[in-house]
Amino acid sequence: MPSNRLTAFALTIVVAAVTTLSFAQDITITTDPALAALSPEEMVAKRQAIMKEDGGILKGAGALSGAEAVTAADHLIANLSNLTVLFPEGSAVGDTGALPVIWEKNADFQAILVTAVTAATAMKTAATAGDATAYADAIKAVGATCGQCHQTFRQKS
Repeated sequence: MPSNRLTAFALTIVVAAVTTLSFAQDITITTDPALAALSPEEMVAKRQAIMKEDGGILKGAGALSGAEAVTAADHLIANLSNLTVLFPEGSAVGDTGALPVIWEKNADFQAILVTAVTAATAMKTAATAGDATAYADAIKAVGATCGQCHQTFRQKS
């Protein structure tokens, strides 16, 4: 795991029912409050849709620059943030590739998501600055966290 792996995090529920996770490296994860109302089956469908969308974004991100690159990074930040709340206990239902180890080692699972949000945030920062090298490096870092998570926490197909 990358050296910036975060193992501890604080969970705060804001009055507006938005879940916000704050981390040591000034990374704030804000999730869509509507996700809490989803059924386990809907959570599975939502997380699968997010991962499919993220895969598409990552495949095309290298060809983007300027505002399009910033928008791609913003989508990744939002999607990866939402994944932090889409794997509650009891949501391993239906056609899911999620392995039980997600809930057995949830702190490790969440740390990977935090690392991914951190990398997506670096992607946005680089895109905003017009730093193509840092942007490309950040895309690779996001992809690496996806691969790391899938290798440990997803059923092989």
